[in-house]
Amino acid sequence: MSSTTTLNPATDQANAKIVEGSNGLLLEIDGQIVPNYDATVHPFQEGDVVTGQVVRIDNDEVLVDIGYKSEGVIPSSELSIRKSVDPSEEVSLGEEVDALVLTKEDQDGRLILSKKRARFEKAWRRIEAAAESGEPVEGAVIEVVKGGLIIDLGVRGFLPASLVDIRRVPNLDEYMGQAIECKVIELNRSRNNVVLSRRAVLEEQRKEDRERILDRLQPGQVVEGTISNIVDFGAFVDLDGIDGLIHISELSWSHVNHPSEILSIGDKVTVKVLDIDRQRQRISLGLKQTQEDPWQRVVDTYNVGDELEGTVTKVVTFGAFVEILDGVEGLVHISELAQHHVENPREIIQPGDPVRVKILEIDSERRRLSLSIKRVEGQVLPVRPITAPADGDAGDLDDMPELGLSEDVFAGADEAPAAEASVEEAPADEADGSAEALEPAEEPAEDPADESSDAEPDA
Repeated sequence: MSSTTTLNPATDQANAKIVEGSNGLLLEIDGQIVPNYDATVHPFQEGDVVTGQVVRIDNDEVLVDIGYKSEGVIPSSELSIRKSVDPSEEVSLGEEVDALVLTKEDQDGRLILSKKRARFEKAWRRIEAAAESGEPVEGAVIEVVKGGLIIDLGVRGFLPASLVDIRRVPNLDEYMGQAIECKVIELNRSRNNVVLSRRAVLEEQRKEDRERILDRLQPGQVVEGTISNIVDFGAFVDLDGIDGLIHISELSWSHVNHPSEILSIGDKVTVKVLDIDRQRQRISLGLKQTQEDPWQRVVDTYNVGDELEGTVTKVVTFGAFVEILDGVEGLVHISELAQHHVENPREIIQPGDPVRVKILEIDSERRRLSLSIKRVEGQVLPVRPITAPADGDAGDLDDMPELGLSEDVFAGADEAPAAEASVEEAPADEADGSAEALEPAEEPAEDPADESSDAEPDA
């Protein structure tokens, strides 16, 4: 006959010994080797986060083996912070997932778990660390709501529309489903409130881009860019991440009343780097420097004594400016307008008049040109009634720029003593007969350094 020995767990467990090499999974009790079932059950409490393997996926729940006496159940509502979740889209068979223990035994004796709450706890720790360090967090856009976007970080993060981009975004729907990086700017655990800013990340990247571009650029370098904004005092050029300014005086060799006369937003331009303020991250650019300098044509083509056609561009108290080439003007001093004494240049000429002029002096170094009308033989100009000058067309003698020309330029003005006297009365440092001084009484340009190089029109 054979007999069967029955082990009593309540009494025999105290006499049990773990079998060496079994990792605690086998016990020896009264000489018999038996499985240690308790070793396969991990102790845990409600609120703990456990790890298990997905063993079944149903329409409304997922079963997970966490090594407990029964499988854990994750209801579909506890799978994700998203709404209307399809369990098969959230997990797959065999996948290892973390879950938070909600109830060890519900009324049906089931172990109830929550995947989204486990993710929530881990997410909060990650978000709190990111908020403290200033590092960005990444998440997918799962909803477009009034006033912004909802970002899935394991926690529902709110990204206000004003902080989605550096510029205003007209259509937030284009971000749906995209994974984006944001910085945490507000955090409230008690209210589960997370406010994000993508703009902060973009601005930081833009700053790094600026520094990289500034390191690469050097004065004198010719680069390409796109007109990003036009203002009264010039135009801003986007140089792949940083804006440089073309001051209105650097747009063209010809006089420009407003930058919009020659440029439009979006235009591709080739510009020359004139100056870089690395501390303030400001770049001064020139457009005219990449174009032919008309003054060089004067130096190469004309000589003192040459006669040529021109057009009166401006009449001032001390004479008139005549354009002989596009972008090149010379001064006809009042004493060089006519053989007779002239009280007011408007008696002789008006803006727009075609005239022939004789070159008296070419100052190549200072880019200045002195012209004469009266020394052109056979030229007869009408005598006009004097009309009130338009605003800014004429200035006082106090506004007379420095002529900077040699004394013998007006040597032939003996027959016009009054005109000669007018030159003598003008201080030497207040008269200018140059082609460079296209606007002798021009007001100083607005200082672009006080304007943000990021000036952009609202979209």
